[in-house]
Amino acid sequence: MIYPSIDKLLNIVDSKYKLVHIVADRAKVMKEHKHFQMNENEYVSKKEIGRALEEIDKGLITIKN
Repeated sequence: MIYPSIDKLLNIVDSKYKLVHIVADRAKVMKEHKHFQMNENEYVSKKEIGRALEEIDKGLITIKN
């Protein structure tokens, strides 16, 4: 099972395509600059894509509509 669920994230972001774009950009920043908004041991996911999804779920990334 994927954490957090796509259904929960689509309540925050209004489009799957926008979600993919935001997560890809955030994951790239994490990978290149090693900038994380939570302590690394607080993430459930080990990879940047999952961590970016978790940040959206926790409200750490602001989505502009």
